[in-house]
Amino acid sequence: MSGTQENGRRDVLGTIHEVRAIEGEIRAAGGEIQGYAAVFNQTAEILPGFREVIRPGAFARSIEEGADVRALWNHDANYVLGRRASGTLAISEDEHGLRYVIRPPEAQWARDLQESIGRGDVSQSSFAFIVRQERWTQDAEVGLTLRELLDVDLIDVSPVTYPAYEGTSVGLRAALVRHLAGQVRGLEPELVQEIVDEMLQTHDGGGQAAASVDGAVERARAQGRLAVRRRRLGLL
Repeated sequence: MSGTQENGRRDVLGTIHEVRAIEGEIRAAGGEIQGYAAVFNQTAEILPGFREVIRPGAFARSIEEGADVRALWNHDANYVLGRRASGTLAISEDEHGLRYVIRPPEAQWARDLQESIGRGDVSQSSFAFIVRQERWTQDAEVGLTLRELLDVDLIDVSPVTYPAYEGTSVGLRAALVRHLAGQVRGLEPELVQEIVDEMLQTHDGGGQAAASVDGAVERARAQGRLAVRRRRLGLL
């Protein structure tokens, strides 16, 4: 797999942030960096059998509540391009997605970034977030799971070198663990995490069938039935 950037990280308090990126939605002109950090209703395949889409309004609450979003270079807190509270970053939702306008600092690294954007060396934008509301749907006939992001806390927006969809991460793992635990009640948390870890490892190794979200749910259900039988035998 290519790429070096994970699509999840932890902050100093241990909170899991997920990260997503899109291609070709950034430009630098007139001393500003403008782009879209996310687009709506565009389905992306994260794993075989697992797709994700961002719905309109996903960022509306966070923006309306005045979230103090930062603009970072490659999601690195050491390279702050702008901040909403200081007026150097503006973010908004439109019919296309999450738009941002950055007034970067008069620093050499920021000027170098604008040059790289203008040359087309940096062509992707990204955003970090924490999920507040999501919807999962299953299509058993084709073996697909769809995750819809409906409401998120927006943490930062960022021009990035590599797309965040490449590679697995703590953010993706947490989302799958949460989904699997909700699908199959009564499973021990350790077992749910074990199933998800195996699925992600298979995907990283180039596997297909075992990386299916639907397959993981079926395996979890089978493990749940086995656990019920064992408990009944113990009572007998």
